[in-house]
Amino acid sequence: MAPSRPAGVPWLTPYLTVRDARATMAFFEAAFGFVMRDCVEDDGAVMHVEMTYHDQLIVMFAPEGAFGSTAHTPKSAGTTAPQSFYLYVDNVDSVYARALEAGAKSLSEPQDQFWGDRFAQVEDLDGYRWALARNL
Repeated sequence: MAPSRPAGVPWLTPYLTVRDARATMAFFEAAFGFVMRDCVEDDGAVMHVEMTYHDQLIVMFAPEGAFGSTAHTPKSAGTTAPQSFYLYVDNVDSVYARALEAGAKSLSEPQDQFWGDRFAQVEDLDGYRWALARNL
């Protein structure tokens, strides 16, 4: 019997819809330090991407319309994303600055929080919200 999931794939992985998969790959690499694990193309168009962070699969995504999907990004739909992603990083201030340089919108600047994390929030190119944190 085959294993329940492929080796190295967590039990839960977010799968996002993005407007431009190549731009999202470049943003996630520049802003957060993600590394591409897999990229599936069809006639030169990116259809599916998997990216890792600290050697763990962290996110998968596909462009709007891929595989016949009717899903839209929060930006395309003109809505606020109902979820956010909480990403632990080595240095909140530097990752926050890199994210802004890569095109993210600041939602909250880095500051120490009562629950014990240094914390900041940004919105990515497609309108998804990312919390950046480091345990103090």
